[in-house]
Amino acid sequence: MTLYMSNTPASSGTAQSLPNNTASVSAPHAALIPRSADLTPFNTLGLRSQAAHYVRIDDPAQLPALSDLAARHGRLLVLGGGSNMVLPAQVDGLVAHMGLRGVRLVEQRADAWIVEAAGGEVWHDFVQYCLAQGWDGLENLSLIPGTVGAAPVQNIGAYGVEMDSRFDSLTAWDVTRRELVHMDRADCRFAYRDSRFKHEPAGRWLIVAVRFALPRPWRPVLDYPDLQRHPGLAGIETGNSESGTGAGTATATASSTGVGAATVTARAIADAVCDIRRAKLPDPVRIGNAGSFFKNPIVDAAQRDALAARCPGLVSYPQADGRYKLAAGWLIDQCGWKGKSLGPAGVHERQALVLVNRGGAQAADILALARAIQADVQSRFGVSLEAEPVVV
Repeated sequence: MTLYMSNTPASSGTAQSLPNNTASVSAPHAALIPRSADLTPFNTLGLRSQAAHYVRIDDPAQLPALSDLAARHGRLLVLGGGSNMVLPAQVDGLVAHMGLRGVRLVEQRADAWIVEAAGGEVWHDFVQYCLAQGWDGLENLSLIPGTVGAAPVQNIGAYGVEMDSRFDSLTAWDVTRRELVHMDRADCRFAYRDSRFKHEPAGRWLIVAVRFALPRPWRPVLDYPDLQRHPGLAGIETGNSESGTGAGTATATASSTGVGAATVTARAIADAVCDIRRAKLPDPVRIGNAGSFFKNPIVDAAQRDALAARCPGLVSYPQADGRYKLAAGWLIDQCGWKGKSLGPAGVHERQALVLVNRGGAQAADILALARAIQADVQSRFGVSLEAEPVVV
């Protein structure tokens, strides 16, 4: 199997189908020479971390050599954007930093644009590039940190859209068996913030490329309350949108309080999502963080009703299976943790779901704070909080 390669990321606005610039994993092995590296700049929590054996993957022809090195070192950590990891002070084994780049339109079907992106593409840049091409559908996932290759691992989601609802397939390198494997949605076993990749041995898979099926006709997803309240989307009813031309536009009926017809575009939704995220979440360049540190717990209706009876302000969302998703940030806030610190680790002042590095924190500091929060939420509400980031 051959894979396209590009030295031009989607952020440049020029990434495209590159049929004449391909590399095959059956080609002669490209050299990989491990070196020591400071991983502090490569994790958004800004935790001080060192790797004795670090390599960067920029070419599919390096994948067989990666398998050789992984076998020699006994342990492999695949690093993307470092936005969903808690790194220790010293990372043992081999660290492979994903650098494969490129985006292409694979197929234009009647019902979807099939778009493929290399695993090393920056997720937000990829979303913005798709919008610029008129390939709408990922706008609600704007500004999520990390890479394309990490998106299926976590099954990222935000503002009413989950990644797996836009997923077509992926190509992954099986480090152990030394072969490229094609996986569809069923193979990946997606669930809420979960996939098969989180339950198999660490370092088994390196996601080389992901294909997305972006819907035609496009329909905006505006069910999330924060989006409905955003000034740029005011007066739009959900569920009434129709496809535009495939160039990033769609028309939605104005609400009964509005005057005349209102239009909403994927770009407008993306801009609103970015506004909301920037208002709520700290910039990891300025304050180290990994975004939402805890998953929103899902409970059955009986437990939710019991909690609502004694906690009138409980924030919950009904799920298709009859269960309820609880707002973890609300639970944490009720326990008094918002804005508090435990040593150099703290809880963000505006979003209780976000743990931050206030300066000089290491993995042990972040994890001690997380455990204290989990204990308080369990004690007060009888609800278990599960951490989102991978603890290395």
